[in-house]
Amino acid sequence: MNAVKQVFSIGFLALIGSAVQAEECSITIDSTDQMRFDTDAMTIPSSCEEYTVNLTHSGNMAKNVMGHNWVLSKTSDLQGVAMDGMSAGLDNDYIKPGDERVIAHTKIIGAGETTSVTFDPSVLEVGGDYSFFCSFAGHYALMKGTVTVE
Repeated sequence: MNAVKQVFSIGFLALIGSAVQAEECSITIDSTDQMRFDTDAMTIPSSCEEYTVNLTHSGNMAKNVMGHNWVLSKTSDLQGVAMDGMSAGLDNDYIKPGDERVIAHTKIIGAGETTSVTFDPSVLEVGGDYSFFCSFAGHYALMKGTVTVE
C-alpha cells in the first residue's frame, strides 16, 4: 500500500510540475479601447521550448477602428517596425510582409476577440533588449512594454 501511495505521489508531482512548466511558458495579455495593454512588462524563461502569447480584446470597438495586435521585436527596431506596419495596413495586420525585424506577432483583433502566437524563445538572447507593442496605426506610442529573457 505504501509503494502505491509513493508511485501516486510521484506521478501527481510530475503532473503538477508539467502544469507549472506550461504555465510559465505562456501569458495572456488584454487590450482595451483605451489603447492599453494590461501589462507593460513580461518575462520569458529561457528554459521554455515554446512560448505562447494569448491576446484578448476586452473593448467594444471593431478591429478596423480600435484593433490591436501583439508584436515582438528588438527595442531598437520597434519604431521602424511600427512605421512600416502603418503603410502595410489592416489586411497585413499592420506588419510589413516579410519584415525580418519582427520576431513574433499576432493578427489584429477587435472587441471580444482573442488570438495567440507561439514562437521559439531560443531566438532571444538572455539579457537582450526586446519590446512588445501594438502596430495598429499610431498605437505603439502607448501600447508597448518590455520583454525580459531569463
